[in-house]
Amino acid sequence: MSADIVPTVQAENDARLHDADGHRIAPGEIAIGVIIGRTSEFFDFFVYAIASVLVFPKVFFPFVDPLTGTLYSFGLFALAFLARPVGTMIFTAIDRAYGRGAKLTIALFLLGGSTAAIAFLPGYESIGIAAVLLLALFRMGQGVALGGSWDGLASLLAINAPEGKRGWYAMIPQLGAPLGLIVASLLFMFLVSALSAEDFLGWGWRYPFFVAFAINVVALFARLRIVVTPEYARLFEDRSLEPASVMQTIRSEWRLIAIGAFAPLASFAMFHMVTVYPLSWVFLFTEESPSRFLAIEAMAAALGVVAIIVSGYLADRFGRRTVLGVTAAAIAAFSGFAPQLLDAGEAGEAAFMFIGFVLLGLAFGQSSGALSSSFSRRHRYTGSALTSDLAWLFGAGFAPLVALWLSSQYGLLAAGGYLLSGAIVTLLALWLNAELGRSID
Repeated sequence: MSADIVPTVQAENDARLHDADGHRIAPGEIAIGVIIGRTSEFFDFFVYAIASVLVFPKVFFPFVDPLTGTLYSFGLFALAFLARPVGTMIFTAIDRAYGRGAKLTIALFLLGGSTAAIAFLPGYESIGIAAVLLLALFRMGQGVALGGSWDGLASLLAINAPEGKRGWYAMIPQLGAPLGLIVASLLFMFLVSALSAEDFLGWGWRYPFFVAFAINVVALFARLRIVVTPEYARLFEDRSLEPASVMQTIRSEWRLIAIGAFAPLASFAMFHMVTVYPLSWVFLFTEESPSRFLAIEAMAAALGVVAIIVSGYLADRFGRRTVLGVTAAAIAAFSGFAPQLLDAGEAGEAAFMFIGFVLLGLAFGQSSGALSSSFSRRHRYTGSALTSDLAWLFGAGFAPLVALWLSSQYGLLAAGGYLLSGAIVTLLALWLNAELGRSID
C-alpha cells in the first residue's frame, strides 16, 4: 500500500479495533449504518439544492435576472449526476487495489471536503467568473465522491433479507432521503428566520456546508465499522460483493443495468418535483416566505418517512413490481392536476407537498436495488452501483432545470407533463420486461 493511502485508512483501523472483541454485527446494526450513511449523503445533497434556490442566484449569478440565475444554478446542480458514474469508475479501481475501507474514507473526505470548500467560496462580486467555475468544480467533486461512496450495504441487506421481507429491507436505505431533507430544511429555515437577508447571504448560508462535513465524519465511522467486520469480509471473498471491472460489468450486465436505470424513473423524477422544484417556483413566482415553505417541506418529508415504511409492508404483501406499477400510475394521475396547486395559495402548496410526498415515499421506498439479486455474483456489487448512478442521472439529474424552464415558459401544466413522461417510462419498463417482474416480486 502506498504512503499516500496509509493516512486515509486510519479510520478503518479505528473501526477494526472497535470490533476486535469479536462483536458480531447484527442486521439491525447494518440497517442503522445504512440509514446514517444515506442520511449524511442526502443532507449534503439537499444543502446544495436549497442553496441553489435561495443563495447561488444572488451570490454567483447576480449579473442575470433571478429566474435565469436559478436555471444556471440548476445547471451546475446537474453536474454532480454527470460526474457520479465517473466516480464509480475511479473508486472501483481504488476498491480493487486498496480495499473498501480506503475507498470509503477517500470518497467521504472528498465529499465532505468539496461541500465544505463551497462554504469558503467568495461570490461573483469578489472574483468574477472564477467563483462560478470553482462552484462547478466543487459540485463535480461532490458527484465523483458520491460515486465512490457506494458501500454495498444496501445490496448486503437485499441479499440477506428473509423470504417474504425483501420489500421491508429494500425500503431501509431510502429513509435517508427524507431524513436528510428534514434536517437540511429545518436548518435553512432557522437561518432564514433568524438572520437578516444581508447576513444570510453574506455568511449565514455557509454554516450548513460546514455541518455537512461534520456529519460525513460521523457517517464514515458508522459505515466503516460494518464493512471491515469479518462477516462482511467473507461476503467480499465469496464474490457476492466483490468489485468487478466497470467495463466488464457493462458488457456482461448491460441489459439489467438499463432496466434498473429506467424502471424507477417515475419515483426519481417525482423526487425533485416535490423537493427542489417547488421551492424554486414558490420563491420566484409567489409572495410565500421561504422559511414557511421550508417548514411545510420538512413536515411533508416526515410524511414521506411514514410512506416509505408503509411501502415495505405493501411490497411484501403484494409484490414490489405491483407497488412500483401502482405508484407510477398514481404519479401519472398526480401530474395531471397537482402542479397547478402551487399557484393556489398556501393551502394549495401544502396539499401539493403532502400528497406528493406520500406518493414519493410509496414509490421511492421500492425504487432502489430492485435488481441486486438478479446480477451475477461476480458483477452484483459494481452492477448495483452503476444502476444507481444511471437511475439518478436519467431520472433526477436534470429534473429541477427542465421542470422550472418548462413551467416558466409554458405554465405549470408543462411541468406536470415532464413528470408524466417519467411515469410512462416506468410503466413501460415494468410491462415490457418479464425478467424485471420476476426479479423484484
